Parts: sequence; C-alpha cells; structure tokens
Amino acid sequence: MAKRSALGKGLGAFFGDDVVREADEKRSSSHSEDMDSLHAEKEDVNPEERTTVLRNRRKNPGENKETEENVSRETSIKITQIEPNGEQPRKKFDEESLQELADSMKEYGILQPLLVKKTGDMYQIIAGERRWRAAKLAGMKEVPVIIREYDRQQSVEIALIENVQRADLNPIEEAMAYHQLMQEFGMKQEEIASRVSKNRVTITNSIRLLKLPESIRNMLINEEISSGHARALLALEEPEQQEELAKRILEKGLSVRETEKIVKSMTKPVKEKKEEQEERDLSFIFRDLEERMKGIMGTKVMIHQKDKNKGRIEIEYYSASELERIVELIESIG
Repeated sequence: MAKRSALGKGLGAFFGDDVVREADEKRSSSHSEDMDSLHAEKEDVNPEERTTVLRNRRKNPGENKETEENVSRETSIKITQIEPNGEQPRKKFDEESLQELADSMKEYGILQPLLVKKTGDMYQIIAGERRWRAAKLAGMKEVPVIIREYDRQQSVEIALIENVQRADLNPIEEAMAYHQLMQEFGMKQEEIASRVSKNRVTITNSIRLLKLPESIRNMLINEEISSGHARALLALEEPEQQEELAKRILEKGLSVRETEKIVKSMTKPVKEKKEEQEERDLSFIFRDLEERMKGIMGTKVMIHQKDKNKGRIEIEYYSASELERIVELIESIG
C-alpha cells in the first residue's frame, strides 16, 4: 500500500472525524492493492487519499442508531456536466503529463473520484481538475465524483491545499493563492501556514515574489529561473536593476549563489561604497604622481602608501653613475 502523504492531513481539516470509506470498499472488490499502487503512481495520487464518503453522524443517547446529516456520496456523472473552478490556483497544465495520465486512465480507469459541488445544473470542481482534463483526453463520458457542499472560502482552501502539497503549482501560482486567502478571506500567514503544513517564513517569502516585475514573474512561471534566483533579485530596490540582472542570469546561466554574490556587491552600504571610492581616488592620484616623478627623475619611481598621510617613495637606479645623477638632481631641487 502506498505511503500516506501530507495531503490527507490538510484536507482532513475540512472533514469530520467519522469518515466512511465506502468509495474504497467499492473499488477494493475489483482492484488489488498492486493495481491501486500502480495507478496511484501513474496518476500522481495516493491510494489511501482517495476521497471517501463523508458523513457527520450523531448518535442518539441510549440507542445504537445513527442519524446521517450532510451526507457526501460517490456517484458517476457525465463529464459534460462538470466545469472547472475559475478560482483554481493552478493555471498551467503540462500537456505531456496530461496525456500520460489519460493513457493510464484508458487502461485502469479513475481510482480517485473528483471532489465537486453542485452549482445550478452543473457541478464545479473543488479538487481534481487535472484528472478531469485527462479524462476528457481519454474520451471518457462519465467520471466518478464525490458531491459535497462547500462555501467559497473552503473551495479555495481545498484546491490550494491539494495543489500545494502535491507540488503542482509554480511559485507565482502558489504566491497568488496565498495572497488571495489573505486579501479576500482575511486569513493570517500563520493560519495559512498551518493549513498547508508549511512554516510562516515560507509563506512570507512566497508572497514577496509578487513584488517582482511582471517580466521576472513570467520567467518563474516558465521555469527559466528558480525561486532562489527570484528571492535574490528581491534584495535589489529598483525594478530596472532586477530586470537587468535577470537577463544576465539567462544569458550567462548564473547559479543562485553567483546571483547572490552579484546582488551583494550591488547593495553594499553607502558608507562602504564611499570608502572604496576614496581609495580608488587616492590610488589614481598616486599613480599620477609616480608618472610625474618618473618624468623628472628619468627612472622608475614607486609610491608605497601606508595610510592617507604616510608612505615611502622608491626610486630605482641601474648604475653608480645613474645614482650620482639622481642625487645631484635632488640636491639641485633643494
């Protein structure tokens, strides 16, 4: 049996503790564990996480009888009756990966139902849009679903959790989903971190990516640069600097470490930069003095600086007669 992933923990926050796994029981009679594991691997889902029938049960005191409320049941509906959720965090679907999943479905069917809610005459996807798209590619007429009632915030949260914990979102899609939860539903970063089983710093760093210029955000979406590159670019204050360095990353294939070093050199404190400029100015002055003295002495002269006010002058000679000439020249100056 495949190992249970963190996804179950996130989605479990929305479901009651008393979960009836009728969907798994139905399928277990026609599929072995080996088949389940094989399909789970191809479909990129965990067999144990197959959404099951959810019930909130209430037992009457003194009776061994259960009253069912808000029952979610598994059924099959026409694929044409299902529509995607416009607020699905994931916007980009890899066509090659979808085709592979579709081929798997042709052979093994769909083992994990889609999670949907009824909206008028249609059913809107809460979790499972990738499976729905693959099923259409496979030419399937009907798909298994779990029908459940959720409000808008719950729908957004579940879709986010499913995608984030399966690493299905690119960095910008993930950041936009977190931002939506904060702006529209007033959630704190700590709450979001708890829901998706990440630490708060991760959420903060993710949302900061939205401050980058659109051109750099597109590079992230298209996987031209990594999140590490993007976080390094955030240290630069001017968008023009960020875009210029992003181009250098692409042109020269800079690593994240190399990018960080360049950013550090571009963001040195003003005082440190001023001191470096003063040193360069002094060095230029001394080189100029060396050339002037060389013209006067007729030989090589070097100035060795100890600090701003101290140093020594080195005059080279190549014969006794040249030394006498230099001495006479110095005496004449005096």
